[in-house]
Amino acid sequence: MYAKQYEITLPADYDMEVIRERVAAGGHALDDRAGLGLKAYVVRERGVDGSPVNQYAPFYLWNDTGAMARFLVGGGGFQNIVRDFGRPAVLHWAGIACLAGPARKATPRAASRRLTTIPAGSDPDATGLGLAALIERETEELRGIARREDVHTVALAFDPRSWQLMRFVLWEDAVAPDEAATECYEVLHLSAPGMTRLPEGQAW
Repeated sequence: MYAKQYEITLPADYDMEVIRERVAAGGHALDDRAGLGLKAYVVRERGVDGSPVNQYAPFYLWNDTGAMARFLVGGGGFQNIVRDFGRPAVLHWAGIACLAGPARKATPRAASRRLTTIPAGSDPDATGLGLAALIERETEELRGIARREDVHTVALAFDPRSWQLMRFVLWEDAVAPDEAATECYEVLHLSAPGMTRLPEGQAW
């Protein structure tokens, strides 16, 4: 599993209905895309749920990194983003764990993301295994979130360049008030052609 997201930040007075109409018209294009686990078409709207910006920020979980690369550079769909908005930086994370929640059969309407930097001092006994212990604790916390009745899917991944953990949660109706999210989103559409083939549990 590989996670990917790009963030298109729009002007403060941008009419977000333009994005809603864009997704309504073209969001089904990836509903049967080979190699894709899921794509959540998510937005943040300035002043809603504490968001400081208007933003279109699609989030992906891929089963096949070759299919992901083709999407980005092989004319597989990303060219439409480049054409209309310019070429955004693409955030990406290696998958650690993915879990289905009790609301997996529902259509998620909200999502949350938590980005946390893995501290340089997370290996207090200098064995080199402090990071592994941290991942175990984060994965156990993920399992607890996955048991909540309103959770559709949870994923945990990391960026080994910036040493950053990313937790992404799809919620049936709304982000739980006690979720420690750094960003909250509205889900406009979910394409999930390979969702059932995403690895269940920890990836190793």
